[in-house]
Amino acid sequence: MKIYTLHKKQKLPISLEKGWEFLSNPKNLKTITPDYMSFDILSGADRPMFPGQIIQYIVTPILGIKTKWVTEITHVKDKEYFVDEQRFGPYALWHHKHFIKEINGGIEMEDVIDYKVPMGFLGQMAHPFLVKPKLEEIFEYRQKNW
Repeated sequence: MKIYTLHKKQKLPISLEKGWEFLSNPKNLKTITPDYMSFDILSGADRPMFPGQIIQYIVTPILGIKTKWVTEITHVKDKEYFVDEQRFGPYALWHHKHFIKEINGGIEMEDVIDYKVPMGFLGQMAHPFLVKPKLEEIFEYRQKNW
């Protein structure tokens, strides 16, 4: 089964401390997710991010279908990066690396997501028409609303 990669970078005119404070707080994910996705955190976002943290969400990614999504924060290096991995949810694999670094005039945030779609060959057929455009749309929303 094919593993896809989405790689995005974004520059923001804010301090490293402010960027990390926002990025590493799971409650802020709702802020940078389009409203139509009805993103709601069910549990796990009541503490600062730490390795082993389990966060449960409900999200409506496509066709109005509510989906439970459970992720684990597997790695955290303060003010540098963290990794979340799906434990249960819409993907056959979801491994999302979030990097942040100071640059001239602010910070650069980088996302690298390795993922597999479910349903084998059918999922691969739907990827270019449904999954990839939806992920691109979400990151475009984030760039406009940060």
